[in-house]
Amino acid sequence: MATVIKATVKEIEPMTVAFLKMKGHYNQIPAAFGTLYGWIMEKGYKPRGPAIAVYHNMPGQVPDDELRWELRSQISADVAESGPNREGLGVKRLGAVRVAAVTHKGPYEKLEETFRALILWVEENGYETSGPTEELYLNDPAKVPTDELLTEIRFPVSRK
Repeated sequence: MATVIKATVKEIEPMTVAFLKMKGHYNQIPAAFGTLYGWIMEKGYKPRGPAIAVYHNMPGQVPDDELRWELRSQISADVAESGPNREGLGVKRLGAVRVAAVTHKGPYEKLEETFRALILWVEENGYETSGPTEELYLNDPAKVPTDELLTEIRFPVSRK
């Protein structure tokens, strides 16, 4: 049975982000977020908004040890661009982008169902993807039950 979703297309404003470039299995994500936010605090930057993961390829496309992904946190726009350093950490500015988005409620292990439904929605509504998949973690898994987790899934899109 297909997952029914309520997707929208919206414009994401330009932003400055601290980032951590990663390669390998996604089981590194929790520790990698610790690295990113530790570096942000060490630098004296102030994180804003939800934590973000960006996936440049997906399991099944490449072996797990070849997965390329990046973690991001929005920070103040007055921070200069830098990096990535030897550890993959840096700061960059992102331009405005149009995305198709949907909010998934529930465990991270079930994100794939919503992800697939959003791909179909994009195709059925006259769009095509034009960049890597993003996930925004809207609440803290340490503070809410698994079935209450909220994750926004976004695909940059353009009209066909």
